[in-house]
Amino acid sequence: MQKTLTNPNASFGAMPVFMTAISTILGAILFLRFGWAIGNVGFVGVITIIIIGHLVTVPTALAVAEIATNQKVQGGGAYYIISRSFGLNIGGAIGIALYLSQAISVAFYIIAFGEAFDAIIPYLNLSLDPVLFKKLITLLMMGILSAVVLIRGANIGMKALYVVVGILFLSIFMVFLGSPTGETVTFELNEKTSDPKPFFYVFTILFPAFTGIAAGLGLSGDLKDPKRAIPRGTLWATLVGMVVYIAIAYKMTMSASTEELASDQLVMQRIAIWGPIIPIGLAAATLSSAIGSILVAPRTLQAIGFDDIFPYPILNRWLAKGKEKDNDPVNGTIVTIVIAFFFTGIGDVNFVAQIISMFFMVTYGVICLISFLEHFAADPAFRPTFKHNRWYYSLAGAVFSFWLMFKMDTTYAFLSILIMGLIYMVITKYRPERRGLEKLFKGVMFQLSRQIQIFVQRANKEEAHYNWRPFAVCVSADSFERQSAFDLLGWISHKYGFGTYIHYVQGMLTYQTNQQSSEILERLINRAKGSNTRVYIDTIISPSYTSAIAQVIQLSGISGKGSNLILFEFPSNNPASLKNALDNYALFNSCKMDVCLLNTSIKGFGYKKEIHVWIGRHDFYNANLMILMAYIILGHPDWKKGFIKIYFLAPSDDIDRERKKWLDLIKSGRLPIAPGNVQMILFSEGDRKEEIIRNKSHDADLTITGFSSDDIKKGTECFTRYDGMGNILFVNAYRKKEIE
Repeated sequence: MQKTLTNPNASFGAMPVFMTAISTILGAILFLRFGWAIGNVGFVGVITIIIIGHLVTVPTALAVAEIATNQKVQGGGAYYIISRSFGLNIGGAIGIALYLSQAISVAFYIIAFGEAFDAIIPYLNLSLDPVLFKKLITLLMMGILSAVVLIRGANIGMKALYVVVGILFLSIFMVFLGSPTGETVTFELNEKTSDPKPFFYVFTILFPAFTGIAAGLGLSGDLKDPKRAIPRGTLWATLVGMVVYIAIAYKMTMSASTEELASDQLVMQRIAIWGPIIPIGLAAATLSSAIGSILVAPRTLQAIGFDDIFPYPILNRWLAKGKEKDNDPVNGTIVTIVIAFFFTGIGDVNFVAQIISMFFMVTYGVICLISFLEHFAADPAFRPTFKHNRWYYSLAGAVFSFWLMFKMDTTYAFLSILIMGLIYMVITKYRPERRGLEKLFKGVMFQLSRQIQIFVQRANKEEAHYNWRPFAVCVSADSFERQSAFDLLGWISHKYGFGTYIHYVQGMLTYQTNQQSSEILERLINRAKGSNTRVYIDTIISPSYTSAIAQVIQLSGISGKGSNLILFEFPSNNPASLKNALDNYALFNSCKMDVCLLNTSIKGFGYKKEIHVWIGRHDFYNANLMILMAYIILGHPDWKKGFIKIYFLAPSDDIDRERKKWLDLIKSGRLPIAPGNVQMILFSEGDRKEEIIRNKSHDADLTITGFSSDDIKKGTECFTRYDGMGNILFVNAYRKKEIE
């Protein structure tokens, strides 16, 4: 297999790109359907079609010029650009659809070639039906064209292209020299035939005239300098085509009635100074377009095979194979000829035009989208030498492309997307490792995240009051020993907040510790992929736990608002690790942070069903935070069957009043807590709080209770009196949270 998709003897410059593109733009549609279009939608309508068509093609041409001058574009043209931007799987799905439209285009132009014989059929004494005669002519010409391309390759095709494009321009010139038809014609801006076709149906039939960009781009592998040839060739072809179409629209409107234009597909021969030049020009135009398509389509298929897009390696190798001398895609050409023969046999110009329009519209939209996303991502590696494009041009081109698809024909649009979706699913099934979108969207997400962080940070500075949400951080050296802290942080940050998990590596920052830190981070990220979590993971190297914590709590983190809650974890059988948190409580207090201490046991989080919240008379600041934490945890799918029970420790004279107060708060705060799950527990001085909690919440999956700064002074004993229970979360709020 060839190592690249380029022709080692490539010598083509901008002119072949221009010739291939312009022969498609000023091809069969101009001679066969342009007058019909004017008759059905009027002069204003056809100018509108030209403008709308160029609202897609001009941004696409600019995007092509930009992308082509930023990267080395090898063989495959538009497919190569899309696959190297969106990844091989999505690029393959679009590329196969693009290839089919290019292969079908060969048939489209050969069928149109047969229409040129309408001018001479009346002079022939035929025993055959004229329709059958034209079909035989098209099949014969398809055979001749196939033989020429297979035997002589791209060079003979390009030489022929120069000749037929010359005839094409001569025929157009003679139209401008011609006179109106025999009838007196007056110029009417919006005059139409008596039974006009819908506007977007006419647009669909005309759109193949705007597909020359992809045709010229398809020669990328045979260009000596693609970065120079592609921008020049495509932009000049687009500009010249637009000017010619506007001029022809005016000339034909001035030269024939709408009824003549709509009913006579060869009306141009009645206008031209020498009528026979039009069938000749039509034949030249259709042949030049067919040559362009039959040169381009096999190169797209060759590039698809080169990238191993199909699930069968033998097929990929066979399609990717080219001639030893110039890498000419002989096998791809054979497949293209078979497809072209099939659609030539169908023989319906309008039917084939509709199929072509949809696939090309998708291709143009995706090329514009790539350019827009590259601008938005602001990747320093995106340095095109073509500087005349703007992000809003590309965005407009993408929006117009996808909008026009559905305006042209909703059924065909959905069918095209469905076909590409099915192709993508098949490719992804056999090539799951090639997701690919990350390459382009990583930069986009980076820019979006950066802008959001800046906005949130500025909004935070201007905000006097805001509803509390957790911006939680956890610092742990035991990430691979226990999972509970990471899980809890994931539940807290899943829906309502942000979570940052920091693995602590003790030591000085050296090459060795930095390498160790990178390896740990990779392990943590791989482990997180298997969980339903949205936690940002990082590592920190510091000589002491205190210095690590001091660094972490000063940073804003990914939320842009800074951390307002810090989580620590310690096992029931080793409370010594709790000392790190208690010793640094003054740091948390100085930074106005809420503190959570998770006591993990062998029971873990059990069945993730019952959350018990214990509120004592001294939990003035803690109470609302504990309730909010329980509510936030229930927002995670892991706790979808969970419920909250609240227990209040109150003296006997306060029980009824306290119960009513808390029930009113739960109702006004719209908290999903049933009144039956709110219980008042008689509590007197001298009662052991931990004994009451252990009796009531022994089987709870998570127990939440508060602690104060006075408990910190007592050391670890206040947090280690709950043997035999599941996980317990101790909560200390810096300030009271509002439940509104």
